[in-house]
Amino acid sequence: MPDTLSVRQVRKAKVYHEIVAQLKELIAQGRIKPGDRLPPERELAELFRASRNSVRDALRVLEQMGLIESRQGDGTYVRSVSPEELTEPLALLLLQSRNQMHELWEVRRLLEPAVAEFAAARATEEELAEMASILEAQRRKVEAGFLALEEDTAFHELIAQAARNTVILRVMDTLVDLLRQSRERSLQRGDRPALSLRGHLRILEALRRRDPQGARSAMLQHLREMEEQALPEDEL
Repeated sequence: MPDTLSVRQVRKAKVYHEIVAQLKELIAQGRIKPGDRLPPERELAELFRASRNSVRDALRVLEQMGLIESRQGDGTYVRSVSPEELTEPLALLLLQSRNQMHELWEVRRLLEPAVAEFAAARATEEELAEMASILEAQRRKVEAGFLALEEDTAFHELIAQAARNTVILRVMDTLVDLLRQSRERSLQRGDRPALSLRGHLRILEALRRRDPQGARSAMLQHLREMEEQALPEDEL
C-alpha cells in the first residue's frame, strides 16, 4: 500500500458517504490493492479531515459491501472480491429495473450473434456433440415439465467457449451470471422452455452446417424470442 494517499477533504454533509466513495475509487484505481492494510482510523480521520465516527461509519459500509475485512487485533484489509460477489448484487439491481434489464438484453443481442458466428467456424466436433447432448437433456426435462435452466445456461456457455476468444468468454460468463435469475423467472412463463429449446436446436443446426451467418441469424431470433418472454409488454 502507498505510504501516502492522495485524498480530498470531504464536505460535512453525509461525510461518511464521501469517504466511502473515495476509498472505493482508490481500490478501483489499484492505489489500494487486495491484501493491503488500511491506515488506522485515526490516520484516516486526519487524511480526510473528518471525525473518527465518520471514518468508522465508512469502514462499516465498505465491510458490508465486502470490499474490506476487519481482522481482530491486526487491522482492516482490502479483500479480493470474486466475480460472483460482484455480479449477484448487480443481477438483483437489474431485476428491479426494467430499463436496465432491457439494456442488458441489448448487449446480448449485440454480442451473442457474433459469438455464434465465430463458433460456427471454430467449434470442434467434440463441442458440437456435447451441445447436442445438452439439448437432448434439455428436451427430456422440458417434456417432463421442468425448466431445464442448467441446460439452457450450459448451451450458451459452450457456444462462447467454442468461439475461441478468451475476452468474449469472460464477458459471456458475466452475462450468464447476471441473467441467471431473470432466466429462472422467464422460464416459468407459458411455453417458454419449449420455445427456448426450439431456438437452441436452430442454432445447433447452423453450427453443424458450419454456417456463420445462419448461426448469427438463429441466435438473434432466439434472443428476440426470449426477450419477449422475459420482458412482456403487459409489464410496461
